[in-house]
Amino acid sequence: MTTEKIKGAKILLESLKCEGVTDIFGYPGGSVLEIYDEIFDSDINHFLVRHEQAAAHAADGYARSSGKVGVCLATSGPGAPNLVTGIATANMDSIPMVAFTGNVALGGIGKDSFQEADITGITMPITKHNFLVKSTKDLAETIKKAFYIARSGRPGPVLIDLPKDITQNRVAFHYPDKVDIPSYKPTIKGNIKQIKSALELIKKSSRPVILSGGGVVASGAVEELRKFVRLTRIPVAMTLLGLGTYPYEDELSLRMPGMHGTAYANYSIHDADCLIAIGMRFDDRITGKLDTFAPKAKIIHVDIDPAEIGKCVPVEIPIVGDAKYVLSEWVSILTQEADFVQKKEWLDEVIALREKYPLTYVDSSDSIKPQFVMQTLNDMTRGKAIFCTEVGEHQMWAAQWLNHQHPRHFISSGGLG
Repeated sequence: MTTEKIKGAKILLESLKCEGVTDIFGYPGGSVLEIYDEIFDSDINHFLVRHEQAAAHAADGYARSSGKVGVCLATSGPGAPNLVTGIATANMDSIPMVAFTGNVALGGIGKDSFQEADITGITMPITKHNFLVKSTKDLAETIKKAFYIARSGRPGPVLIDLPKDITQNRVAFHYPDKVDIPSYKPTIKGNIKQIKSALELIKKSSRPVILSGGGVVASGAVEELRKFVRLTRIPVAMTLLGLGTYPYEDELSLRMPGMHGTAYANYSIHDADCLIAIGMRFDDRITGKLDTFAPKAKIIHVDIDPAEIGKCVPVEIPIVGDAKYVLSEWVSILTQEADFVQKKEWLDEVIALREKYPLTYVDSSDSIKPQFVMQTLNDMTRGKAIFCTEVGEHQMWAAQWLNHQHPRHFISSGGLG
């Protein structure tokens, strides 16, 4: 710990360096000028956007493609609320992000001061957590907490509101090595009894299907999922945010299910007797009418967020824990026991469904079909490009027809659309 006293604005930049941040997205304004003075002298890259909303979306996209925590910065008053749509998008899709906002000085808060906005109140429903910093002495620890909350457990956006005097005041800088938040202890290791019970149910089933979601990407569990599939030969369907967790053109891939998904994925889920949902939340785009979704299946639901389990569909075996940990345990057990009987008859049925109900389109000699465009992009990029979509029909064409081979190569808004 240094005894030299530095401004809160510099503490912010030094704290970001301690968190490994190399890039931030922002738009300047009066209450964050101290921060921008420090950015000017910093080696952190600042990307100037033309509107604060773009800063939030850019930080969100940065996090989706890199796996790092995205960072955005906005001023007080009109600046901070302009981040709201981007923060809500990150919250719906469980994207790790830290948003910094300026505010009026502490003495002006609650007095309808010029350019005052209650951004912590505004964003409370759409952030994983938010902070109003009331002492410059607390700034470094607050930033440490924010990054820990944003990237741990179920990832999500965290907002830190910085009154102007917090960035101007000087204190000695010390960045903590770790933080302890008694009220926040995410469960990483799933219950081993539940993990083993789920594997027994999978073994006894004759028509299992895996539903892989964005949680598999977030936990870095793609290789563990693929090992599990290689050992079991169970067909895999992927949600929009789970695209790339399993190779799209593999014989075990059902691609994307749901209202915009493949017919063979939906038929397979409808006929399954065991549904293994990993890191997904059974949203309405996937399930349709809940009372007719997977009517024959006993459901195993693996999710790090206990609030998601049983929220939409009844679950036979809930497992609260990190997808990477749970899949690693399944792979370890199967590797040691080596007695898993692969469901060849079921796999043959699934392959027959895929051949009977393929994705098709009628080609045209006088117009360029969007499906043809996607196939051409596949040929040109060979799985090496990152595709970013807006939302709507083109988004679904891209989800259906691009050859998704790797995680974090398809950047698209899910829950907020």
